[in-house]
Amino acid sequence: MTYEFVIRNGTIVDGLGGEPFVGDVAVSDGVITAVSRADDPAVSRADDPAIGTGAKEIDATGLLVTPGFVDLHTHYDGQAIWSDRMTPSSAHGVTTAVMGNCGVGFAPCRAEDHDVLVDVMAGVEDIPGVVMVDGLPWTWETFPQYLDALDARQRDIDVAAFLPHSPLRVYVMGQRGADREPATAEDLALMRKLASEAIEAGALGFASSRLATHRTDGGEKIPSFNAAEEEILEIARGVADAGGGLLQFVPDIPAGGFQPVLQQVFDAAGEAGLPVTFTLLVLNGGDPLWPEAITMVEKANAAGGDITAQVFPRPIGLMIGLQLTANPFVLFPSYQEIAHLPLAERVAQMRKPEVRERILADKPGPGLVNPLVHLAQMWEWVFPLGDDANYEPDRSMSILKRAEARGVSPMEEAYDRLLDDDGHAILLGAMANFQDNSLDTVGELIRRDDVVLGLGDGGAHYGMICDSSFPTYMLAHWTRDRAKGRLTIAEAIRELTSAPARVAGLADRGRIAVGYKADLNVIDHAGVKLHKPTIVHDLPAGGRRLDQTAEGYVLTIVSGEIISENGEPTAARPGKLIRGRQPAPAGA
Repeated sequence: MTYEFVIRNGTIVDGLGGEPFVGDVAVSDGVITAVSRADDPAVSRADDPAIGTGAKEIDATGLLVTPGFVDLHTHYDGQAIWSDRMTPSSAHGVTTAVMGNCGVGFAPCRAEDHDVLVDVMAGVEDIPGVVMVDGLPWTWETFPQYLDALDARQRDIDVAAFLPHSPLRVYVMGQRGADREPATAEDLALMRKLASEAIEAGALGFASSRLATHRTDGGEKIPSFNAAEEEILEIARGVADAGGGLLQFVPDIPAGGFQPVLQQVFDAAGEAGLPVTFTLLVLNGGDPLWPEAITMVEKANAAGGDITAQVFPRPIGLMIGLQLTANPFVLFPSYQEIAHLPLAERVAQMRKPEVRERILADKPGPGLVNPLVHLAQMWEWVFPLGDDANYEPDRSMSILKRAEARGVSPMEEAYDRLLDDDGHAILLGAMANFQDNSLDTVGELIRRDDVVLGLGDGGAHYGMICDSSFPTYMLAHWTRDRAKGRLTIAEAIRELTSAPARVAGLADRGRIAVGYKADLNVIDHAGVKLHKPTIVHDLPAGGRRLDQTAEGYVLTIVSGEIISENGEPTAARPGKLIRGRQPAPAGA
């Protein structure tokens, strides 16, 4: 038999956690059509291979062959409209990206409310308003129409979308929704109806947020922030009316515990019979709060629920730099006097002793700013991010400890480090997931069946965060370079493939087995390397964003087409809109 292509002699990692084995994978018509093992005694590899020839033969000797990776939290709502490449994610082996996260997005939306949603996305996700104004054609009003716009766009990888809460609320309630007023019975009935229509059209589920730092560009809390439990329940019922879907939720970081906020969502999901995934942070210091959330998950699942906590596998990292949204001086009037200058001129000014003295002696002025900016001065958790992109740095490398060693203030040390590399230096603000300066707790959580990886945020926080490279970090740090508590290759690949695919309800991918979607990575594990983030200007209106590339991805394949070869994108654009949950292949 002749196949479209055959990957020969690779070390196949099946995605389910099974022991890797050497074998062949054949692909035709966008699906995996045959898999063989070299250790099968019935197969004579030299004279009688188990798999026939391929129109294209790929030698993967010494390389890993894995399913394509699934990222459950990407915010590509805008980028999937204005771009045909979902980078950085697709440069890190991701072949399926889920968006509409945190309950923010661009549909449903009436023309008169475009500015409201732009204000929400600019504030919550650090996407400049001009980028959205120039990049979005707004050819839709309803959520089904937005899905049609996604469906009409060619792109490199598959995308799926949640119905986002904040646009839904504003669409139904107008300014009352934006002002977070309580929904009336009529409002709730319409939300339920529109949620059902969205699921029927192909929404993967429904997403919402209660995170206090999620604010509009004008500094207001987002429309969904204090929505009542009754509102969540009615929308969940609408999802269930149309056959079901996943509820995605971002709770606030609680002062008094997770119980009140999470329980509302768990109860609504339980009544509607829906699964839930929610973002879980591990605080760096103080009494751990995550055990309470995990206990709640265990209790809910023991009672018949389907709940997973979503955890990021490295510190949730604020990128701090002179070219980025956040730096320690961004609110200082003395810095604002030169902030408009091109980088080289600004650096020249900042190196002048009198300018340095004036900025360091200054105080923040008034003005609205993204709440995350204030984290740029948490000196114990801020570290220079060198070319090796070390996301688990030693405590001695913090700005605080480096300042103490030099006998200067942390502000002085940060000032000097930001001028390194002619002002191109980037500092890592480890905002969370770095308990006791270690990822040990994160490692414990990753290994749990009720925890799934997420929070790549590839299409958001363009000037503040560059976390969509986490699959490469899993491969390099967690399975190879970490001194202790390493994951096996099989464990890491399961967490990047079949585990998130199961949570999303995408049962047609995440495995290497006959009948499954031919989304694949061919990886040189020994050569995997994560580069330092860089700044590119490829957004609409010339907007800037952080990008991050990697080495080691020999091939990335989507629906049987090679979209990247040795880190270089091809012309193939096989990515599709995934409409709703997908069944497993027949007989699987």
